[in-house]
Amino acid sequence: MKKLLFLLLFVSQLNWANTGFEAGNDWYKKGEYNKAIQAYQSVLESQKESADLYFNLGNCYYKLNKVAPAIYNYEKALYLNPTDLEIQNNLRFANKMTIDEIKVVPKVGFAHMLHELISVFHYDSWAWIAVGISFLFMACFVGYYFSPYAAKKRLFFVGMFVLLILLIVAIISAVVEKKYSTSEHPAIVFAEMASVKSEPKLGATEVVLLHEGAKVFVLDSLDNWKKIQLTDGTDGWINHEFIKQVH
Repeated sequence: MKKLLFLLLFVSQLNWANTGFEAGNDWYKKGEYNKAIQAYQSVLESQKESADLYFNLGNCYYKLNKVAPAIYNYEKALYLNPTDLEIQNNLRFANKMTIDEIKVVPKVGFAHMLHELISVFHYDSWAWIAVGISFLFMACFVGYYFSPYAAKKRLFFVGMFVLLILLIVAIISAVVEKKYSTSEHPAIVFAEMASVKSEPKLGATEVVLLHEGAKVFVLDSLDNWKKIQLTDGTDGWINHEFIKQVH
């Protein structure tokens, strides 16, 4: 009986999420962006999230010229689907609305080159790729075991060897990408103006003044302060209320 109740609860939540998402899409088509946001937010409140949901939220805020929420939701969407060109394109347009022009210092080294290759897929995608390769490996093993012909046995054996290497690569890629994703803590400035201090106290020297929509990376925290770093390498301390972490 309990299992049936859990199943009914799950189905009802799923239907509610789909209804909320579809309602948001309908409001968006009508140009009612605030109502669309409310519908999409109701889906998030039901503990459901997806790249499409955050992307649509970002579009709503972009239409309303709300810079920080637009960029924040596009970043959330891109985190869940890092290869989506439409999300990347809309994020670029949203970033043009920001006041701050912060240079991006390119990272160099073998580790960065390796990450550039691995980040083609999300770590979840790498995991599913590994699962797919595992099934192919088992198929080759079955073919090798039951095939009565020596030539086919050799072919299946070579296939198993190649697939084993690809499986190891996929697993390592998933682990490395997962570690990299969890080691970075990007955040978006939501305050109209936010002063970055040299120390975690109000009286400290101002390092830089940021504006709504600026992207930073959280390095550490102390009481009500967050130590952040900009894409140009500048770091300092900011009040935690001024930013909102992407993940």
